[in-house]
Amino acid sequence: MKTIAATIALSALATTGVEAEETRRTRVAPAAVYDVAPGLGHFTDDVLFGDVWLRPQLAARDRSLVTVAALVATGKSAQIGSHVGRALDNGVEPREIGELITHLAFYTGWPNAISAVTEAKTVFESRNIASVSDSDAARIVLDASAEAARSRTVDTTVSPTAPALAELTNKVLFGDLWTRPDLSPRDRSLVTMAALVAIGQPEQLPFHANRAMDNGLTETEAAEVLTHLGFYAGWPRAMSAVPVLERVLATRHEKKAEAMPEETQPEKADITLTRAGTAATSGPEAYFTGKVEISTPYKGDAPARISGATVSFPAGARTAWHTHPLGQTLYIVSGKGWVQKEGAPREAFGPGDVVWIPPLVKHWHGAAADTPMVHFAVAEALDGSAVTWLDKVTDAEYGGEAAIY
Repeated sequence: MKTIAATIALSALATTGVEAEETRRTRVAPAAVYDVAPGLGHFTDDVLFGDVWLRPQLAARDRSLVTVAALVATGKSAQIGSHVGRALDNGVEPREIGELITHLAFYTGWPNAISAVTEAKTVFESRNIASVSDSDAARIVLDASAEAARSRTVDTTVSPTAPALAELTNKVLFGDLWTRPDLSPRDRSLVTMAALVAIGQPEQLPFHANRAMDNGLTETEAAEVLTHLGFYAGWPRAMSAVPVLERVLATRHEKKAEAMPEETQPEKADITLTRAGTAATSGPEAYFTGKVEISTPYKGDAPARISGATVSFPAGARTAWHTHPLGQTLYIVSGKGWVQKEGAPREAFGPGDVVWIPPLVKHWHGAAADTPMVHFAVAEALDGSAVTWLDKVTDAEYGGEAAIY
C-alpha cells in the first residue's frame, strides 16, 4: 500500500526537511501523541485518517456510525465526543446518534449508553442542537416470516431457562426497538454488527450479519466494517470476526446458487463466446449523431445484470446525452475520442484507456472531430434498464471547450 510505504519511508528519514514537512501537514493526532508516541501519530495521520477513512468501500457516514458504535460498546467515553462531532459532519442526524445510543443500550449495556449520552449532550450543546424528540414516522414493519422464525428460536432456546428474557427479547427488543423509525433497519444492523465485533462476541455475528445484508448492507461494506474495526476494536477482534463473516457469505452464496434456475446452475451453465463483428447494426439515429456501428453485443444470464457491445464511431460521431442507473465502463480499443460530464470540460482518451462513468451522471462520449474511435462499453441493468437516453449533443456542445489531455 503506497500510503503505508510512504509512512515507513518518512519514519526512516529523520531529516530536518522531513520533520518540517510533517509539521506543516494537517494532523488529526494531538500534539501530545507525537511527543509521547510519534509512531502512533504517524499511523493515526497517515494510515487511519490518511487512508482508511478515505477508502470508498464504506461511506464516511457509515464509518462514523461504526466508529461511534464501537466506542459506545467498549465504553471509551473520552473518545465519543470527537467522533460524535465527526458523525454530525458526515451527515448523521442528531436523532440517529441518540437512537444509536438507545439501540446499543440493549446490546452493550445501560451504563455504556448513559455515559455516551453525557458525551453526546456536550457536543449537541456546543453546536446549539435542540433537544431530540422521537420520530413521528410510521413504525418499521419487519419481515413476518423472518420474525416468526426468529421468535420460534428464542422460544425454543431461551424461554425454557429464562422465560422473562425470552419475552423481553420478542416484545421489547424486536417488537419495539427494532421497529422504531429513528434509525433505518440497515443502520441498526450496521451498528449492531460493529458493537458485537468490538466487544468480542463473534458467535452472535452470523444472525446479525445476515440481517444486515438482508437490510441492504453489501458484502463489500460488511467486509470493510471489519477492516475499519481493526483500528477501533483491535486486530484480534477484527480477525476473529473474519472466519465468521466468511462462513456467512459462503452460506449466502450457496443459497443463491440453489435458488438459480436449473439451466443457470454453475455446473449446467455454458460459457458464451461472441465472435468479433457479430450482429453488427447501425446505432439508432435518436441516440447517436453520425453513422455509428454496434457489434458483438452480449448480455449475461440472470442473476447477472451485465451487458455490453463494441461501438465504432467515425470522426465527429457521438452518443446523445444519457445516464446509466449503475454506471458504465468504456475500454478504448482504437482511435481517439472524447467524454464529457454535463457542466464539466470534455476529456480526451485513446487506445488502452478505461473510462468509468458513475451511476446517474449525465454524459456523452464519441470520436474526436478528426479521428474515428472504437470502444467496448459495459453496463449493468437496474430493473431491466441499463441506460436512459436524453437529448442529443448539439454541434455547439460537441465543439465546445477544449478537451483535457
